[in-house]
Amino acid sequence: MDSFDHLSEAVDYLKREAPQPPEVAVVLGSGLGPFAGELADPLTIPYESIPHWPRSAVIGHEGKLVIGTLALRRVAALSGRVHFYEGHPLAAVVFGVRVMGLLGVRALILTNAAGGINQSFPKGVLMVIDDHINLLGSNPLIGENDDRLGCRFPDMSEVYSKRLRTLADHVAREQNLSLAHGVYVALHGPSYETPAEIRFLRGIGADAVGMSTVPEAIAARHMGLEVLGISCISNMAAGILPEPLHHAEVMETTARVRGQFVALLKGVIERI
Repeated sequence: MDSFDHLSEAVDYLKREAPQPPEVAVVLGSGLGPFAGELADPLTIPYESIPHWPRSAVIGHEGKLVIGTLALRRVAALSGRVHFYEGHPLAAVVFGVRVMGLLGVRALILTNAAGGINQSFPKGVLMVIDDHINLLGSNPLIGENDDRLGCRFPDMSEVYSKRLRTLADHVAREQNLSLAHGVYVALHGPSYETPAEIRFLRGIGADAVGMSTVPEAIAARHMGLEVLGISCISNMAAGILPEPLHHAEVMETTARVRGQFVALLKGVIERI
């Protein structure tokens, strides 16, 4: 059985469980899972119930798919993701995104908690991802291309939709929310970066650093999905402040800005 067969089994299962397919999907990063509670008439499906769906063991990633309604739109919230650093192949990391694409989702919102490299960013600010740098050392499209998912050499000149970024800015102004923009760089992890690495990343144009999102964005664009990326700058990266980095700080910061984050997501989805 090839990987497309695995995807198809997951899609068929979800079509039986939720006959009304989602139009928009949101991947919820560390500590941001409570957004799923905003969906009306939710259907909650644990990842372990979905054929071949990988499961995360990282704190802050609940491991469930919630499908419901928000602003008259059918929305799928992926509460938790798996990461390359957990030992999963990139095909598993992007499995959920590919399933969403095959279900008919056309707009994907990717969220994460990230370390701030741009020293003008205050901790807790939300950053719209304008572009990314892939330093994972791999790509989810490596290997034989499946033309049923997308073309062999997909264009990446606009990974993150200009239309959706503009829409996010419009919603933020309505909500009097300060919204940053920048370039997200993905590293393998799971160790945090060294101060020397952060200086290098700043030098190549990165504003925020994390360990996710980029593979999902690549796979989504391969399938022709429109992508919006939003990072919560949960801490300053190594060497910027004279203090060590802790995952607990990530969780504390995302909890503090959760209300703003949820309001922004709701406003964007209402207008997509």
